[in-house]
Amino acid sequence: MRFIHTSDWHLGKNLEGHSRLEEQEKFCEDFIETVRENNIDLVIIAGDIYDTSNPQAKAEKLFYKTVSRLAENGKRCVLIISGNHDNPERLAAITPLAHEQGIIILGYPLSSTEKAKYDSFEISEAKDGFIKLKIKNEEVGIITLPYPSEKRLNEVIGSIEDDNERQKSYSEKVGNIFRSLEDNFDEGSINLAVSHLFVAGGESTDSERNIQLGGSLLVEKKDLPSKAQYIALGHLHKPQKASTRLNAYYSGSPLQYSKDERVYTKGAYIVDIKAGEKPSINEIYFKNYKPIEVFKCNGIEEALSICEENKERNIWSYFEIKTEEVIAQSDIRKMKDLLDDIIEIKPIITSNYEQEQVDIKEKSMVELFKEFYIHSRGVEPKGELMDLFLDIINEEGEIEDEAN
Repeated sequence: MRFIHTSDWHLGKNLEGHSRLEEQEKFCEDFIETVRENNIDLVIIAGDIYDTSNPQAKAEKLFYKTVSRLAENGKRCVLIISGNHDNPERLAAITPLAHEQGIIILGYPLSSTEKAKYDSFEISEAKDGFIKLKIKNEEVGIITLPYPSEKRLNEVIGSIEDDNERQKSYSEKVGNIFRSLEDNFDEGSINLAVSHLFVAGGESTDSERNIQLGGSLLVEKKDLPSKAQYIALGHLHKPQKASTRLNAYYSGSPLQYSKDERVYTKGAYIVDIKAGEKPSINEIYFKNYKPIEVFKCNGIEEALSICEENKERNIWSYFEIKTEEVIAQSDIRKMKDLLDDIIEIKPIITSNYEQEQVDIKEKSMVELFKEFYIHSRGVEPKGELMDLFLDIINEEGEIEDEAN
């Protein structure tokens, strides 16, 4: 049996206000072709389908269309669990229609599906947190744990355990659930696990929403399901193996979602597996439809030259410019006229002149705000930003007058 493991699509995600939907549409189209060309029997998407709990309509439409084409009306099983960015109920809202096509969507910890037969596979067993499939005359047991927030985890434990169990650490609770679910595994079947969580020691990036809360929501490697032949994980955006002892992998996100993600290639794992045998795990790589570039420049002239050199490229760009003075608005306009999709122009002020010592009390709030903004951003605040600041100042003044 052959499956593909992917996660963290984050459909609808923006890059500091710039839509990534066009890139995501290209990825989805290519991913469908990858699945077909590689004769995939099972598609596993391990959470964070969307970037927010209230995704835009275009993102939802893209998701529905993509998973429907992946399933091909029961030709292929598609298994989806929720991540920490997803609204479990909203994600699973299409379950009645999805189930007819062989698409399994699980929103909450210990969610279940229903038994069903399709053209190329069968859901022969459906329990809370466990599914058994029949694919190519092979049985596949899958334990699932959609993103277990502390609240969701305690709700599950509260329904099945006593007060002593609720006092255990987050990792212990997760481990106990995995160990309980592993009792459903059979020696004669392929045994898999799917979850969305943060395993201790994992390498994170800037684009992930923090779910570990100072370490309290980390899952120790010892609490992962040890009887699973492969553990498909979601949450971390860098592809990586989560355990040296177990076949536990993060597939990573399909696109670069922050500056620090530009240094490694995005992809997914294709796994060939048989019951009782070590799986063959192969990483495949995705196209980089619109690279993120960071340009560090010595002066505005070098920045303008870089814009000219790259004006034909389809990229997202960040600029860090060493300068002795504030960058003129006219130069910023020249850069943006030459190069589309500049995300940030960050001045690095290098002048060392001694500033005149002026008593803060002698300056107005407006003057202080302008100086702070120029120092931090390199440009003078104007337009709506200044209007908003003045409104706030005026409101504060009115409150003080009323208090007096």
